[in-house]
Amino acid sequence: MQDDMMIGGVCLNFKHYSGVDLYSDGNVENDLLEIVRKYKKEDYQRIIEESKSWPILYHLSDLRGNIVEWIPMDPGAKVLEVGAGCGAVTGTLARKAGEVVACDLSKRRSEINATRNAEYDNVTIHVGNFRDIEPDLPDDFDYIFLIGVFEYGQGYIGSDNPYEKFLMMLKNHLKDDGRIVIAIENRLGLKYFAGCVEDHLSTYFSGIEGYPADSVVRTFSRRGLINIFKRCGMEDYHFYYPYPDYKLMNVLHSDDYFPSYGELSDNVRNYDRDRMVLFNEKHAFETMIADGLYGEFANSFEVILGPGFDTVYSKYSNDRIDDFKIRTDIVKDEEGHLTIRKYPLTDAALDHIYSIRAAYEGLVDRFRGGNIEINDCQIDEEEGCAVFSFVNGVPLSSLLDECLEKDDREGFYQLIRDYITRIGYNQEYPVSDYDLIFSNILVNGPIWTIIDYEWTYGKCIPVKEQVWRALYCYRLEDRKRESFDPRPVYEKLKITGEDIDILLKEEYAFQKYVTGNRKSMVEIWKSIGKKSEVPKEIQGSDTGVRADNTVQIYLDEGDGYSEDDSIFPKERYNDKNEISLNIKVSSDCRVVRVDPAFSPCMVTIRDASWNGEQISENDISIDIHPVNGEWISDDSMVFNTNDPNIEFGLTSNKLSVQEKNQLRLRLLTTLIPKSSADAVVASIHSSAPKEEPKKENIFGRIGKKLLSRRGDDSYGDEFDDE
Repeated sequence: MQDDMMIGGVCLNFKHYSGVDLYSDGNVENDLLEIVRKYKKEDYQRIIEESKSWPILYHLSDLRGNIVEWIPMDPGAKVLEVGAGCGAVTGTLARKAGEVVACDLSKRRSEINATRNAEYDNVTIHVGNFRDIEPDLPDDFDYIFLIGVFEYGQGYIGSDNPYEKFLMMLKNHLKDDGRIVIAIENRLGLKYFAGCVEDHLSTYFSGIEGYPADSVVRTFSRRGLINIFKRCGMEDYHFYYPYPDYKLMNVLHSDDYFPSYGELSDNVRNYDRDRMVLFNEKHAFETMIADGLYGEFANSFEVILGPGFDTVYSKYSNDRIDDFKIRTDIVKDEEGHLTIRKYPLTDAALDHIYSIRAAYEGLVDRFRGGNIEINDCQIDEEEGCAVFSFVNGVPLSSLLDECLEKDDREGFYQLIRDYITRIGYNQEYPVSDYDLIFSNILVNGPIWTIIDYEWTYGKCIPVKEQVWRALYCYRLEDRKRESFDPRPVYEKLKITGEDIDILLKEEYAFQKYVTGNRKSMVEIWKSIGKKSEVPKEIQGSDTGVRADNTVQIYLDEGDGYSEDDSIFPKERYNDKNEISLNIKVSSDCRVVRVDPAFSPCMVTIRDASWNGEQISENDISIDIHPVNGEWISDDSMVFNTNDPNIEFGLTSNKLSVQEKNQLRLRLLTTLIPKSSADAVVASIHSSAPKEEPKKENIFGRIGKKLLSRRGDDSYGDEFDDE
């Protein structure tokens, strides 16, 4: 085989290739090679969504590059990527650096890499074992990247101290001020305690309990990595914490900036394997954050060996269309002062970044003289980013959570009243922040500051609509918040069911406007179909841990429903998503409520009987009512909530009631993405024979594409607690 081969501008070097691929993901690599040959990068997202495959998502997702994209890098930098695989990270490095030298064991994976990144002329890929390639590498790299590679050190190096030897070998190829970047799973990551299998061995708790002696892969705890670094004489190291993990990172924290209370909610999703859910990871993380232990139990690490960076936090919003893809950084200067910077991730998003300054000016004018502050925004022309002051305070959403946890109903509603009063100031002014949700307001004593106003428009949005969306997003973010019933607020603000139908359509339109036709990661996760199973022994516990396909039953015997007396039946859904329930009912029971899932879903009643008589065939009169759903046929209904309820009314005079009764049900339940359920509900209402106010579902930059207005009542004074 010839030593070099060109694919586009990428050079493949086969000097050290043995002729056998020593690492492979199997037949999916043939599919990947065909995809990258046939399609452009802008088609990858559609292919990911259609394939419903974890390997396709993992290798082709543009989120993979986030793990290195945030790193400040001189455009002339020379970088080495060890274990480049199919090139998900290589392309990001090629955009940022002057020269990229990559190494990989596999010819097939390297061909995929070169083909997908063929537009770059600054990439060379060496195919073969790193031990053979290493002696030919130069010694002047600015960066060396080991993304998901260091754990394979024993296989790469094969000595008594493979990890130390691996690092010392790499150190010989760095400039004096160069850096080694390692991304790796945390052996003690919280998700492994909570029921995820070890990523490489697919076994439960194997990393936590200690790897088998013959294991060719090994991850480490934070302290375990530090010990390796110190044995190599590397004392200059900096830990970052990718979340949910380094593979599909959307947030990066550091020892200088841990997550805030309530921030980490994207925990349960598992794209590659089924998992158990043993406890609520969000709540566990909150406890660890409060005790300063987040760094020990974060799911993944990204370690910088060498000089550190000013960046202490990064958040990616690149699951959007190109016009709105941005990155938000928190930067710490030499004096310890923090600033916030928002960067465009595409050329198309630069205009969006600049529009935030216009939004700031508009909101300052709107709230001048009021009781709410706007975090200042300036444009750094040289960096091409928006710059904000760092604001101290507690998110309003966290204060509301504290009230719920303390059962402080008056405190909760007082915060809602305060929110309504403050955002309702000068509402005639034609500027409104559509995304004025509780988590975007920081509270520091009497001072409330809006910290994120990216979606501000040059029109009035009625206050009641902003309140509805704030409550909607608040409850959607965390299932434990569903204990708060928003209906009293709706009643006080005169938010009708018709209003909610229209607002749900608007919300769906907004999300699709921001993301285009791109599916959310939640939708992709559900389409891949991996399960999150809660062991039956803890399903009824008050931990907030429940599988999405869990059934819960309530019996109203005259005193309403009681959470404490609710039933989690032993019956489970089968592989056809069907469940048969045999519900014992006393003569005092007025209503049986069945919650078929803890997720948006479609439910078909396949069979129903009362004391052995078929309801549909013998005129057994039971009123079946989808409380927060909609009928879509004679036997099927749809729910666009995480708490679907079906009530079976038992008060008809035609119903034969005994001392002991049995309601038998056979349900077919299909879990569906929230956006799909919203669309079905919206289509039902749009086809209903009634007049609805028309609302323009168009969003855009301030002063260009504008929200229409439906009312301008003041609501700050009329809402009070009942």
